[in-house]
Amino acid sequence: MKSTEKLCWVYMTAGSIKEAKKIGKILVERNLAACVNLLENMTSIYKWEGNLEEGNEVIMIAKTRKSLMTKLIESVKSHHSYECPCVLELPVQGGNPEFLNWIEEETKQI
Repeated sequence: MKSTEKLCWVYMTAGSIKEAKKIGKILVERNLAACVNLLENMTSIYKWEGNLEEGNEVIMIAKTRKSLMTKLIESVKSHHSYECPCVLELPVQGGNPEFLNWIEEETKQI
């Protein structure tokens, strides 16, 4: 199986940088993600329970293995303040082979 068939990119959001850092560190410490990038100051406009909402959020981008998604989602949900946190899996189509290998090495489950 080619490396890219095993890997994915995970798009998530958090309500604050503090929460995003906490979740990101947990994911990396537990080898559920090789890396989590945090992008602050995003404005989200959405409907929740029938109401139009607007708020500031932090984007979280994780690089991981597809096989870890269930554990990653469980971990995010158990440490997230949102009732329904955004966690979206996106396939990795290609990239720097050395970087892809690094993701695989950093997400090995012991």
